[in-house]
Amino acid sequence: MKYVAHLCLCVMALFLLIKPMLANAETQNYRLGAGDTIVIKVYGEDALTLETKITNSGTINYPFLGALKLNGFTIKQVEQLVYKGLKGDYFVEPSVFVGMVEYRPFYIHGEVKQPGGYPYQPGMTVNQAIALAGGLTERASEDKIAISREGSKVESERGNINSPILAGDTITIEQRFF
Repeated sequence: MKYVAHLCLCVMALFLLIKPMLANAETQNYRLGAGDTIVIKVYGEDALTLETKITNSGTINYPFLGALKLNGFTIKQVEQLVYKGLKGDYFVEPSVFVGMVEYRPFYIHGEVKQPGGYPYQPGMTVNQAIALAGGLTERASEDKIAISREGSKVESERGNINSPILAGDTITIEQRFF
């Protein structure tokens, strides 16, 4: 019995160590879109620090570089874009940092108690989205869940309670029939 308890503690500790790495990997692969808020910093150049929301057209305005189209870029790609834009003409070797401030929201409607838009966090599932929306109504079906992906050509896909969601997704919880 003591061995089983020790094994459970080891597994939990391993999970706690791995989870931040998985979330970090997801953040690195995250594709920016309209509504995301980012911060751009250049070491030693406070005038080039910018916290901004990406516009509906997928752009931001950055000093010296003007309008930058960032829709679909990763954070790393934005760092490279700003680095290449500043290197040479303005700086010898700029040290550029780009970070997420706030993800664009996801939306949930149908048979939930408080439908609407909610802040997205990496790693979210439909179940967590339902919890943010106050839970399911008494008429809700846990088997009839549709997820519309932002920018997808497919109208919607079938989901379940454990389906992952992404920023900009729209979740529809349908009614069940008794």
